Amino acid sequence: MKRSISLLLILALIIGIFAYVGFKMSEDDGTVSLNVTILVPSAFGDKSINDSAYAGGEMLKEDGMNVKYIECKDVDHKKNMMQAALDSDVVVCVGWEFWEITEVADNNPNVKFIWADNAVDEPDEYPNLINIMYAQNEASYLAGYVAAAVSESGIIGAVGGNEDTATNDFIAGFTQGAHDCNRKTDVLTVFAGGDYDNPELGEQLAKGLYDQGADVVFQIAGLTGTGVYKAAQESGHYAIGVDMDHKIEFPEYDDSILCSVKKDIGKSIRKLVFQYAHEGTFEGGRVVLGNMAKGYVDLVYGDKNSKQLLADNLKEEIVKIKEQIIDGDIKVDTVRNN
Repeated sequence: MKRSISLLLILALIIGIFAYVGFKMSEDDGTVSLNVTILVPSAFGDKSINDSAYAGGEMLKEDGMNVKYIECKDVDHKKNMMQAALDSDVVVCVGWEFWEITEVADNNPNVKFIWADNAVDEPDEYPNLINIMYAQNEASYLAGYVAAAVSESGIIGAVGGNEDTATNDFIAGFTQGAHDCNRKTDVLTVFAGGDYDNPELGEQLAKGLYDQGADVVFQIAGLTGTGVYKAAQESGHYAIGVDMDHKIEFPEYDDSILCSVKKDIGKSIRKLVFQYAHEGTFEGGRVVLGNMAKGYVDLVYGDKNSKQLLADNLKEEIVKIKEQIIDGDIKVDTVRNN
């Protein structure tokens, strides 16, 4: 009888501990689950950071998590965060638009927050918030090297969505990589003024660069940047994709896209939530850097069905350069503070 009582007490204690840290236990198999809400500033379907975050959510569903999504449609970011916090163990926000996350995190100390692709100024003041920044400059260095190696005119370009820290970090690595390949390469840059949902504008900006002699253009502008692919195809030039593998996402432009700078936001979100659910650890109050060494940024070339536009010896050279970046032998320029 005493043994039965002891076992019941132990079981009650275990359940109490899981309840305290916010975990849910499945009645079917005893696995740990969490209620997770992922918020994006605009909408899914951008073939960029929003869709990468969605892919992370789908992976978490496979892990047994309860995942919901909120598309803010460019309005009510704070209101949506507050609503998500009411019934979530973890709230994930993607993009700079969620800058009011500090206030929401302060008001919901028992909820864990993840801010992807941005960071607060004083992260240690928010113990329930993890910030994720990405070393997009590292993969962009590889893209710049490829662009300069392929270019016949000696002029390459970049179309940025906005002249902000993240975009300029892409450009810093891209420019350095190009110049390390060929110091005489000219790098032209234009920006879409914060408009990430306008393919026609992206096409127009890219045409302007191609008209100035650029024969490879790197797009860093979400849906706006997809217009770069159309301009490249129509002019017989090349483009480089961003955030996801655009040779796969845009097979209609496979002949024009050389490669893509992949920033795996979904993978990083999945890892942090999975770690919290299964290890009970959430190291808030810090900035996590998703770099090449951790596998969160890379240069990708499509899949087995994609047309490979780069010579094998150039790809082999890129592999060696990647190893040098990971080992620290090549220091890639950055504009990040964190």
